[in-house]
Amino acid sequence: MDHSIKKTGRPPYGMLAVLMVGAFIAFLNNTLLNIALPSIMADLKVEASTVQWLTTGFMLVNGILIPATAFLIEKYSVRRLFLAAMLLFTIGTLVAGIAHTFPLLLAGRMLQASGSAVMMPLLMNVMLVSFPVEKRGAAMGVFGLILMAAPAIGPTLSGWIIEHYDWRMLFHFVTPIAIIVLLLGFFLLKDKKEKVDIHLDIFSLLLSSIGFGGILYGFSSAGSKGWDSPLVYGTIAIGVISLVWFILRQLKLERPMLNFGIFKYPMFALSSSITMVVNMAMFAGMLLIPIYVQTIRGISPMDAGLMMLPGALLMAVMSPITGKLFDKFGGRILAVTGLIIMTVTTYYFSQLTEETTYTYLVILNSVRMFGMSMVMMPVSTNGLNQLPTRFYPHGTAMNNTLNQVAGAIGTALLVTVMSTRTETHATSLAADAMKHATGQPTEAAIAEMQQQIAMKAMLEGINDAFLVATFIAAVAVILALFIKRAKQAEDPLQKKSTDEKIAAKLVEN
Repeated sequence: MDHSIKKTGRPPYGMLAVLMVGAFIAFLNNTLLNIALPSIMADLKVEASTVQWLTTGFMLVNGILIPATAFLIEKYSVRRLFLAAMLLFTIGTLVAGIAHTFPLLLAGRMLQASGSAVMMPLLMNVMLVSFPVEKRGAAMGVFGLILMAAPAIGPTLSGWIIEHYDWRMLFHFVTPIAIIVLLLGFFLLKDKKEKVDIHLDIFSLLLSSIGFGGILYGFSSAGSKGWDSPLVYGTIAIGVISLVWFILRQLKLERPMLNFGIFKYPMFALSSSITMVVNMAMFAGMLLIPIYVQTIRGISPMDAGLMMLPGALLMAVMSPITGKLFDKFGGRILAVTGLIIMTVTTYYFSQLTEETTYTYLVILNSVRMFGMSMVMMPVSTNGLNQLPTRFYPHGTAMNNTLNQVAGAIGTALLVTVMSTRTETHATSLAADAMKHATGQPTEAAIAEMQQQIAMKAMLEGINDAFLVATFIAAVAVILALFIKRAKQAEDPLQKKSTDEKIAAKLVEN
């Protein structure tokens, strides 16, 4: 694939356009579903712990399949991979749209996930190969603009559809677009791939699936089941053991499924660490703001979606600007500035009250998103820039996998902090209320007091979770100080080949 793209001498804009539309639909579909979960619970009569599998299951399939994408990208052409991924995604969307039972809906989501797992690493790899290092920031910025538009319009569009139609309309809305993109890919993608004699190591795939799957499942389940559940710590332990075994096996294989040798390139290793930490902190906003807005403040899903819209739009608009600034100034100044903004605004989110205004929330979230727009794409692009071309599939697969794991860990950590601190605050507030109580309160007064204590305790729990996220973001600021502008490292195989040619010429002379 790499060679077929490079031979043209100019970036394959037609191919990139088709890939980006496919990735946009996959991203949009994911952001549409979050606001629909309460409606699905009511319609299919399932509990919150069951319905969360629509997001947890999606994450699990991604975590299992993404590590294999490095092998798939090396083995097959862009055309074959894109059509297979888009077909799976389209079938999954159709199944989910007609689902009248939860298992069928979950099966549809799993099929969607198996398609979208391939889409992102494939697109990232084509972009890395298509653009030289000095123009890569601007290209990634346009890519960011298109993908950030999905979370910008997703919650608002979802809120409007849920208020006016059945939740299945979310899937019916995506289905015709997915079919059109599939047909566009079939007729417009023409790249060929020379036959590559590499084979998938099945045992590596099994270890990777158990490793990443176990860790993702364990951390994702911790929020609902608690850390003392054998299912939680058992699956995490099995996942860690399998993952260590998987890494050791990859280091011994001549053609590893996922090459961990890429971590010897310092800027890539640093960028991976920063994006993992940022992902953990980022989930604070994605998870805690909707809980605060809808549960404590009683704001409708539509208004909650609209509240997030300006920040998401600002992030989308900033993406191409940030890309050009990255090409000019490098990643460090952008990342440090963006992370400081993100850390400060996350701290202000830890000071929420029952009287915090809607306008204040909109502005604070927008400034936070502005800071975030300076971080993710420049940092990951800078790290990938240091890798030799041969390692691009492994770099993109590794980044996407680690982001999934970081997201699961961040979510579990923040939910745990929120839950435990809410219980602590509830006990403290109840004791304080009993101390100051006068006379014998009525049952209605007791019920009202308990409700007030529960809301106040949850608010304080959310604030404490945001405070933890502030410290996590501060760690990313410190790491970002060590960023340097990356130059593409020499491929050890090419260097060996060059050295052998030089040695052969010396022998001839």
